[in-house]
Amino acid sequence: MRVLLIGQDVATATNVKMMLIRENFICDTADLSEDGLEISKLRGYDVILFDLSGPNINGYEVLRGLRGACLRAPVLILADLAELDHRIKDLGFGDNDLLPNLCDHRELSARIKEIVRRSKGRCESTIRTGKLVVNLDTRVVSVDDQPVRLTGKEYGILELLSLHKGTTMTKEMFLNHLYGGMEEPELKIIDVFVCKLRKKLAQATGGNHYIETVWGRGHMLRDPEPGASSSN
Repeated sequence: MRVLLIGQDVATATNVKMMLIRENFICDTADLSEDGLEISKLRGYDVILFDLSGPNINGYEVLRGLRGACLRAPVLILADLAELDHRIKDLGFGDNDLLPNLCDHRELSARIKEIVRRSKGRCESTIRTGKLVVNLDTRVVSVDDQPVRLTGKEYGILELLSLHKGTTMTKEMFLNHLYGGMEEPELKIIDVFVCKLRKKLAQATGGNHYIETVWGRGHMLRDPEPGASSSN
């Protein structure tokens, strides 16, 4: 899962980024400027963390710009506030969009996953596709309550496919999700990961891997039709 952290306090940004990396998130940072807002428009993030915990010269104006930019990614506000003040409420944010305590990395991770699921219309921490169950909180994949052993990269691919089930994911999207622009290998490595992932899922389910190839575009996770055999 890819996170953009926007703020001007370097110490807070460093601390939050380290917490997110420990929880296996990919995290980019940007300052409270027009450039920071522009980055959020150009890249496909799953969630945007907006740091209002320190003194902010133009933080509320940037937050207003984010709200007006019609971004798909939800915004989670990090702030030393007991409750939302009127300026944030006037922008349409609610209590569920505020995280006042940054000390616990587990709470931060849980809130990020919660707000992403809520933005995608999911209240559950698990995503089921046929016999396949992906638990986003524990990062455990199972079939008939039996765990399926995957590598970190294989899980990352399945996680991205599950979060965007029914939508074609390109190889560039997979690389972005897995490596976050840092020392990315060639695109063909995605074919290797997907091939190995399909074999493991088919073995666990008795023949179905649920990953459909959209030729010339990428891959898609799709629920099986009744009576259908394994996907291509």
